[in-house]
Order: sequence, then structure tokens, then C-alpha cells
Amino acid sequence: MARAGWTPEDMAARVAADIPDGACVNLGIGLPTLVASFIPTDREVLFHSENGIIGMGRRPRPGEEDADLVDAGKAPVTLITGAAIVHHADSFALIRGGRLDVTVLGAMQVSARGDLANWRIGDNPLASMGGAMDLCAGARQVFAMMYHVDKDGRPKILRRCTYALTAPACVRRIYTDLAIIDVTPAGLEVRELAPGFTLADVQALTEPPLHLAAPLQIV
Repeated sequence: MARAGWTPEDMAARVAADIPDGACVNLGIGLPTLVASFIPTDREVLFHSENGIIGMGRRPRPGEEDADLVDAGKAPVTLITGAAIVHHADSFALIRGGRLDVTVLGAMQVSARGDLANWRIGDNPLASMGGAMDLCAGARQVFAMMYHVDKDGRPKILRRCTYALTAPACVRRIYTDLAIIDVTPAGLEVRELAPGFTLADVQALTEPPLHLAAPLQIV
């Protein structure tokens, strides 16, 4: 049986399912931007983008993009009814004031204790931290959304990050194409496995030890 893991849309749907009704949420650049399209219809979630949008909606349909309406990664977005466009300083005041319930960030590496590295590979002089450091410090919960291994098949969940850190011990939950993993004081706890994958399969692609949650969700 082919074991491809979850698609980006599957991953986004799983993140969306864990966002509570009434939450104020920031979505990072890349995979996390998909999450807004998968919020259950019975929940009201207010999405924030650090470039100055409070009330960001789903991605626009092809042909309906507005070049003046983009998120922090310059991807086209929509606005919900009642949305606000605010000054950059006001947007970061929301972040630094602790008013974000959740931020969903892409990741290059996450460590066993929840350290996040998501802004620079090696000594790249063009890399920029952006708002990620503020988001990690200001949001009540940090979710990391990423592929389980890099393009060369190397683990991205490590005992210790080798790339420059965005923030230490900030990630609460990791969503990958193979598993959903909680960062706990007792170690990394697997809550859900992608179809066709066992704990041993995922452990072989993960540096630090994993243990199963009780009860484990099987999809």
C-alpha cells in the first residue's frame, strides 16, 4: 500500500479542527495560510495577518484576486465582513499585547523541547526574522505546521535545532504530513498518525523519542 501521508489540505483541516470558537489566530507564511479555508462552519475565528489585517478571510477564487489585498507573505487574501486594515504598529501591538490565542507557523526545524527554527538556513545573509519572534513570544499557543522531513529526507524534528532559533521552547503542537505531535514535559507525544503509518515508521524519521498518546487517534 502506498503511504503518501497527509496532503497540505489534510494538514490544514487538522489544524483548523483544533482552533476553538472565538479564537484570534495568526497564520504564518506558506502551509499555514491554508488553514483559513478549513475552519468548521459552526465556529467563528478571527484571522490576523501582521502586515495589518484583522479579519482575514479565505483565499480568493482564481480571477478574484485583489493586488492591493495580500497577507504578510504577499499571497492574495479576502476580508470578512467587519474586517479592519490597521497600521503596522497597531498590528504588532495586538501581537505583543498577548491578544492572539494561536499562531500557526511554518517550521524548518522543531526541537524535542519545542524550540522553533523557521527563518534562516545556515548563514544566509538575506534571511529575515519578520514577525515570527514576536508571534512566538506574544501568542498564547504556537502550532508548527510543516513536512516531517526536509527535501533530502532528513528529520525536521530534532533533539536540538541546528539552525538559528526563532524562539526557545515555544511550540505546543506539531502538525506534519505524517503525525500530530504534542510537546509535553514528558517528551513528544503522538496524538494522531497518518493512514498507513505506525509509530515505528514515524520514529525512524524523527530524532528524539516519541511515545503514543492515550487514546491514540487512528484515521
